[in-house]
Amino acid sequence: MAEILAENLSGKDVTGSDGAELGRLYNITMDLETGRLHDLLIEPNEERTETEFDHDEAGRIRVPVGRVQAVKDQMIVER
Repeated sequence: MAEILAENLSGKDVTGSDGAELGRLYNITMDLETGRLHDLLIEPNEERTETEFDHDEAGRIRVPVGRVQAVKDQMIVER
């Protein structure tokens, strides 16, 4: 797998595999014990898209990192 610097991901648009625009990447959570990445935290678009994903207490969408399908000009996540 190619390496991607976290600074290159900040603010990247996130789209579902169905074409739905979810929002912009706010942050990524990780497990401090193992160092494994856990969830993408996505700041949702103003036009709130209904998703099957959980939300944090601030209303950000939590997408498991394992759902990421591609990272290029935008991030694509499996829906």
